Amino acid sequence: MKTIRNPRFFSLGIAALAFFLALPAGLYAGDAALDEKVKSFLARTAGTWYDMNVPEVDGRALYDLVVQNRYQKALEIGTSTGRSGIYIAWGLSKTGGRLITIEIDPSRHRQALANFKEAGLSEFIDARLADAHSLVKELPGPFDFVFCDADKDWYKNYFVDVLPKLTAGGRFAAHNVSGRRGWGTGEFYEYVTSLSSIETTLSRAPGSSLCVSLKKAK
Repeated sequence: MKTIRNPRFFSLGIAALAFFLALPAGLYAGDAALDEKVKSFLARTAGTWYDMNVPEVDGRALYDLVVQNRYQKALEIGTSTGRSGIYIAWGLSKTGGRLITIEIDPSRHRQALANFKEAGLSEFIDARLADAHSLVKELPGPFDFVFCDADKDWYKNYFVDVLPKLTAGGRFAAHNVSGRRGWGTGEFYEYVTSLSSIETTLSRAPGSSLCVSLKKAK
């Protein structure tokens, strides 16, 4: 399976973000007051997300994937303290969707709950304190968007468990994937790129390490 390497796929840039945030509120469906609350929270907390959270460039990419594809049934494996969940849920607030996010660490889970509330997105998020190794198997789905940012050597297992529940046209996004053999995500990357039913894109945007796998329609 050939991997698509498109450096512009996730290259939004700071200028592009500023342009997007300045667009009229009616461009996308959603609550203008909520948009302002989320923007204010993200601006206020910029530079403080140190506990295994995604960088801003990947957060924006997750938001765009949800909004542009009108995804509604999302799963996040590895909440940390909630930065990625905020971007995903913000997108879902515009599509009428909802996010299930899983975190095993009680302290990070509590902080994520507080962050979701402060950002005004709690109603779009079902945050669960659980072991994703077992819960991902148990969740019935279906899902049209999955983001994985948990234990790297388990990525392939998560993908195998989720794939039957992922809708055609749905995407499985994985963080910290380099495309190289070896550490953690190498086995996952080799596996997803071997599947004819999956089309995988590896980000080459500066500061990004996002891998997105599209489940093709039958």
